[in-house]
Amino acid sequence: MYISITGLKPKNFFSFIKFWFLAIPSFRHAEKSKGNIHTSTKQMNGYQCTVSAWESREVMLEFMRSGVHLKAMKAFHSIATGRTYGYESETIPNWDDAYTLLQEKGKDY
Repeated sequence: MYISITGLKPKNFFSFIKFWFLAIPSFRHAEKSKGNIHTSTKQMNGYQCTVSAWESREVMLEFMRSGVHLKAMKAFHSIATGRTYGYESETIPNWDDAYTLLQEKGKDY
């Protein structure tokens, strides 16, 4: 399966509101998307984090490039900073491991 880890930090109070306006529908869309195995969120060290598991990288990319997630990605640079990391795995990481991977191997945006 393909694991996707994201950690985003809204830039200010107004960005925080817009972030949640986009993040909640995007999270719900992920939960219902074809090929989604697992989706969870948690706030860690000021970052709004998600971990999702997908049947394959291809179905994750299909979700990522569609609907409300695409709209959220287009707004990202104006409302938040953060990083992402994706990789193949047979297990879903716990939150401590996911956050460590994100900090050590994630790509900054």
